[in-house]
Amino acid sequence: MMNWNTAIKDFESYLKLEKSLSGNSIEAYNDDVHKLVQFIEYRKLNISPGEVTYEHLKNFIEWVNMLGMSPRSQARVISGIKAFYKFLLMEDEISADPSALLEGPRTGRKLPVVLTVEEIDALMDAIDLSKPEGQRNKAMLETLYSCGLRVSELVTMKISNLFADEGFIKITGKGNKERLVPVSPKALKEIGLYQKYYRCHLEIKKGNENFLFLNRRGNKLSRVMVFTIIKNMAEKIHLKKDISPHTFRHSFATHLVEGGADLRAVQEMLGHESITTTEIYTHLDREYLRDNIIQFHPRSKDGRGEE
Repeated sequence: MMNWNTAIKDFESYLKLEKSLSGNSIEAYNDDVHKLVQFIEYRKLNISPGEVTYEHLKNFIEWVNMLGMSPRSQARVISGIKAFYKFLLMEDEISADPSALLEGPRTGRKLPVVLTVEEIDALMDAIDLSKPEGQRNKAMLETLYSCGLRVSELVTMKISNLFADEGFIKITGKGNKERLVPVSPKALKEIGLYQKYYRCHLEIKKGNENFLFLNRRGNKLSRVMVFTIIKNMAEKIHLKKDISPHTFRHSFATHLVEGGADLRAVQEMLGHESITTTEIYTHLDREYLRDNIIQFHPRSKDGRGEE
């Protein structure tokens, strides 16, 4: 029975030699299949490519959705998985294609889950600062909310791109586009405490020296780890909303727009290519938000007077 490494290598050769795809396209297909492998390892399923069922793939798509991947990105992953299994079927490695009935996400704009300021405060307060990683988690989530980052931008954030005196961080977003994002005094304070009391004691693995947020083994954090931390905190405070790292980004944008921030400025902060993507935040139910949203990004103001 074909293992994952062999299957992926053969698939790569097929794309290169028979389909004559470019290096970038081959890499994109490989990334899609590797995401499936990561999911299988995360769930400790211990199955070969030929043992994957439609149910496994459905759970996989739910998983990438929960990690905050956009519908467009999810559709891209599904396309890659379908191409991989079509190849295995053609090679007689499988007798039935488990991806045949797999459907892509609806591309219609669904209003995102948004946290109130009080819910964000409750989540932050739920972090156990007596644990070594507590301060890291607090700094990480303050940064996620304060800057409206994508989870991928958070885990790849570099110390050399943090300009604390100026109150900015340089973020590399989608398509390797760089943008400068203001960072709140509150987040900067938590980052400073994390660096002083936790990060400096880690034995940092080679190649990870410049990444700001590290796990206890001295490697950069994974998207899955950030997702798990947030899920655990939500359970701790009995939060009924289904949240992910992306929820902090949605909440950041909503609080800014509801507070009267210029839509173009929010677009710039979020790194949206099109303003139509940002406009979703103007469609959120104002009646629901009216009692909950205090002011234009209140956490920035909280940090100024807080010791």
